[in-house]
Amino acid sequence: MSNVIVVVPTYNEIENVSSIVGKLRQAVPRAHVLVVDDSSPDGTGGRADELASADPGVSVLHRAKKEGLGKAYLAGFAHALDHGYDYIVEIDADGSHDPTELPAMIKLAKAGNDLVIGSRWVDGGSVKNWPWFRHSVSRAGNAYARMVLGSHIQDLTAGYRVFRASALKELGLEGVSSQGYCFQVELAWNLERAGYRVVEHPITFVERSTGRSKMHAGIVAEALLRVTGWGLSATLRSVRR
Repeated sequence: MSNVIVVVPTYNEIENVSSIVGKLRQAVPRAHVLVVDDSSPDGTGGRADELASADPGVSVLHRAKKEGLGKAYLAGFAHALDHGYDYIVEIDADGSHDPTELPAMIKLAKAGNDLVIGSRWVDGGSVKNWPWFRHSVSRAGNAYARMVLGSHIQDLTAGYRVFRASALKELGLEGVSSQGYCFQVELAWNLERAGYRVVEHPITFVERSTGRSKMHAGIVAEALLRVTGWGLSATLRSVRR
């Protein structure tokens, strides 16, 4: 599984980075782990460097400043493509995604799927420790995005994914415009509408127990505006054709 790289974006995750890297190394010991740190002021980057110095399967990409989740992932993807990995994994640093699901997700990718999504909203998927309001917002947001974009993906906003690297390379990442969390929606939808094979694997998402969530109302508003714009643009292009 040394042709697999797991990209872990971090910003102020010093309480969680050691745990998630350790769990990943146990769950998929032959995969490489790349921590992409956005110059965290709490010392996350330094802690990641310590992990990398003790384990050749771990490396760190330091970025000059915080530019959003999308930019961090794109930097990690570029590193993965430059170094010839076949499969690229996204996972949150806060422990909300269970690394023991990764072998099954990677197996699905190796079976011919271009994107495997760790999904909360398919049969067998679930969320733990979320207040009803956040649960409702996520459900409604995904339903709205599916309707506007004409997507069949149940969990468009999911942040636990396995990509076939060749699909990302063929699709081209230069046109990805999102910097925040709607990066997840944009990339999944772009792959889906380009005809790539997308499958969802049920997971249990567990809300973080340490550190602070990066989610806020501005992120939700940005996602709604962008999704609406993409949907309108796609409709206009269809009408013109």
